[in-house]
Amino acid sequence: MAKLYIVGTPIGNMGDLTRRAEETLRSADVIACEDTRHSRPLLAEIGAKGRTIAYHKFNEAECARKIADLVREGKNVALITDAGMPSVSDPGAEVVALCRREGIAVESVPGPSAATTAVALSGVRAGGFVFLGFLPDKAAELERTVLRAAKACLPLVVYVPPHDVKRTAAKLGELLGDRKVYAVREMTKLHECVEESTLLSFCCEERGEIVLVIEGEEERDPLLSLTPEEHLASYLGSGMDKKEAVKRVAQERGVPKNEIYRLTLGKEGD
Repeated sequence: MAKLYIVGTPIGNMGDLTRRAEETLRSADVIACEDTRHSRPLLAEIGAKGRTIAYHKFNEAECARKIADLVREGKNVALITDAGMPSVSDPGAEVVALCRREGIAVESVPGPSAATTAVALSGVRAGGFVFLGFLPDKAAELERTVLRAAKACLPLVVYVPPHDVKRTAAKLGELLGDRKVYAVREMTKLHECVEESTLLSFCCEERGEIVLVIEGEEERDPLLSLTPEEHLASYLGSGMDKKEAVKRVAQERGVPKNEIYRLTLGKEGD
């Protein structure tokens, strides 16, 4: 049975193409490319002979139907973008959704990802990250997107065109404060590098493909948003001994125990 294959392609080094991806592209009847001119050297190098068609953000809806029909006719179609995985900040989601709705087989042939590669190179320590891809152009939408994502207290991963990287860093600094940021450039290429700075003192060469990895804000203990009196009352209300409660509040707020006694109980100590 014919299928739609979602194929990951190199994000820099041509050697990153997997053996399975190479075999899939060579055997495909049709290869849908984000930019046929960009993909031609890769396809020529591996000997892929399938017919190429253009599938990009400007013709997604129309071409999604065309691709689905080709698969229904018995053609194996491989979908690729200029770099990385289709549908991840690149065209592809519309045709995948259409094929799934209509019961057409879709198979993933995964490959390199700029987002996960950048996070690995940055060395940030976290239990996950929030991937934002390319930020919206409109200021209000950009602000909503970033602030909503920041609530997760996880690193943010943003794709940025080189000519716009300094303006984007400044805007993110305005919204998030002066967080540490890693500008990861030229991934898997000869001049791969990571430039570390902060959003408000941003420093990065404006060339090459760039991914920003912004450190997340440490999750704040909700008790610290209370007044010292309320903080203490919370522990006392849970049945904690007064002396232990005062000790805990002082430790968590980073103040002397006597200060907690004075502010909350009106005396210097027990």
